This record gives sequence, C-alpha cells and structure tokens, in this order.
Amino acid sequence: MEKEVSISVKCPLCSRSLMVDDFLIRNKPAIKLNVETEQERGVLWLSSVYGDNTKEMDINIADGEIVDMYCPHCNKELTISESCSECGAPLVSFVIKAGGVVRICSRKGCHNHHIVFKDIGSELSKFYFEYGF
Repeated sequence: MEKEVSISVKCPLCSRSLMVDDFLIRNKPAIKLNVETEQERGVLWLSSVYGDNTKEMDINIADGEIVDMYCPHCNKELTISESCSECGAPLVSFVIKAGGVVRICSRKGCHNHHIVFKDIGSELSKFYFEYGF
C-alpha cells in the first residue's frame, strides 16, 4: 500500500499559507487559489494529497483551458517561466513548507506535476522528516 502524503504549501511570493482548514478534500485541508479564465474569475480548491487530481471550483473551466492562478492573500500570479513537459502550458509553483517546491500544470485536464528540491541535501532531509519516508 502506497503512503498517502498530504503536503502543506505556501505562496512563493508572500510566504502565506495556501491551506484552508474549512474546505476539505479527501478529509485533508485543501489548497485554495484564485483563478481567472478569459471569461471569469473564481476560486479553485486543490487536493493537498500529492498525486491526487481532485479539485473543486466555483466557476466553469472548459477541459483544455489554461487558467491563471493567483495567491488568495497577495493576489500575485503564481505562474513561472517553465512550461509543462506534457502539453506546453505554463507551470504554477508553490513552496512546500517542509522543503522544496511543487509545480503543477495550468491546463485543466493535464495532470502533470512534480516536486523540485533546489538544495537537495537540506530540503530533501526536511521533507523526509516531515512525511516519514
């Protein structure tokens, strides 16, 4: 049985938590983001369980549409200059509180995501300590 890891993330720009305890997905706090399409703005909640693609939103986003994602605190865009290796859409980045960053694709329906450790020794050590691997 695989170990289920619920990661806790924060904004890479203002360092405030993106976690919300009052909105649960799979009985874990969700990641809350403001989102914008060409037509409207809304809120997106993502599962904090790594590898789980469950999400809920209060607007309609068409399959294949690329959305802009913003921190709900500082309202700055979280898109980075790196593109998705699977579909070419911009990637969005969050800082993992235990070390490293997680990057996700901004295209609805693309499930590409990965964790990056810049200082592999210390960040990976903190990550392992936090999640018990």
